[in-house]
Amino acid sequence: MTMPAAVRKKGWSRKQKRLAILAGFAVVLAIATTLVLVALRDQIVFFYSPSDVISREVEAGHPIRLGGLVKEGSWVRTGQENDFVVTDGAQDIAAHYSGILPDLFREGQGVVAEGSMGSDGKFTATNVLAKHDENYIPKEVVDALKASGEWRPEMGAQ
Repeated sequence: MTMPAAVRKKGWSRKQKRLAILAGFAVVLAIATTLVLVALRDQIVFFYSPSDVISREVEAGHPIRLGGLVKEGSWVRTGQENDFVVTDGAQDIAAHYSGILPDLFREGQGVVAEGSMGSDGKFTATNVLAKHDENYIPKEVVDALKASGEWRPEMGAQ
C-alpha cells in the first residue's frame, strides 16, 4: 500500500528530518553548556584576591580560596594557632589558621588559603598553600651551577 503523492509531499523529507534532529541536538547542547557555565561561574576562579572578596561581598561561610601575599609584620604564631594578614597591596584581610603551616610560608611570600569568611570579616583557613616566587631554583641546581662556575645570582634567590 503506497501513499498518494499529494500526501507524501505534506510530510518532511528524510533530509529535513535529519536537519531537524541535528538542530534539536545543537539546541540541547547549547542549553547544557550554558547551564554548566552558569553553575561553575563562581568556581572557575582559582582564587580571590582580598580586593575581589571585598568587592564581591562574599557571604560568610561560603568556601573560597583567598590568594595574595602575607603582609610583612602580620604573622603571629602561638603554638599551632596562626594569625596573619593576606594582602594584594590594595586591600587586607585578616586570616586565622590552626595547624602546621608549609615550610615556604613566610611574610612577604605568596599564599593561597582555602576556607571561608566569618561574620566578623576574618578569614578562617582550613588549608594553606605557600607559593614560592618565580625565581626559585632548587638548591641542588644552585649547587651544581656553583660547582661548574656558571652560577649567576641574578638567576634566582637561594
